[in-house]
Amino acid sequence: MKLFHSHFSPYARKVMVVAHELGLAERITLLPSAAHPIKRDSNILEHHPLAQVPTLITDDGAVLADSRVICEFLDSLGGGALLPHTGPDRWNALTLQSTADGVLAAALLIRYELTARLESERSSDWISGQNQKIQTSLQSFEARADLFHNRLDIGTITLGCALGYLDLRLPNLAWAMRMPALKAWYETFSQRPSMQSTRPPAA
Repeated sequence: MKLFHSHFSPYARKVMVVAHELGLAERITLLPSAAHPIKRDSNILEHHPLAQVPTLITDDGAVLADSRVICEFLDSLGGGALLPHTGPDRWNALTLQSTADGVLAAALLIRYELTARLESERSSDWISGQNQKIQTSLQSFEARADLFHNRLDIGTITLGCALGYLDLRLPNLAWAMRMPALKAWYETFSQRPSMQSTRPPAA
């Protein structure tokens, strides 16, 4: 398999954490990419119309994009350990994944506003609105952090990648100073070999 990848993409990291946890990482060749919110990477565009990272090319030539789709494919390939199939565990995992993905989306929109726009074009209201989404989500995670311990599924993996991305790209949020329970969970979860192996280089 081949994966269009960036070490700084939290969605690509999420895919690779899943791959490591399922024992599939060595089967994936990482392809460098130059994905950008404005200038699309022509190499990815040849395979998928959105030209987004991550994009996976399977062994049989199928092309899958979007981290949620790729992670579900890898989970099916690796025995279905990270996406519960039925019942409350499934909906809890998918809901946590969705909320953590929402945090990532808001953080990326802030990042793009600050880096892809001229300073004169930036909207403080836009940045504030995205930040509010992040803050309310973090408060929700903090209130439920005791439920995440000893839990490994697509929800906690996505949450771990989201918190890591906040530390990387939006360190001024200093979320850990206000979220002691979530901080304690993340400090343990981030020591998993899959998280250490996919840790992005310092920005």
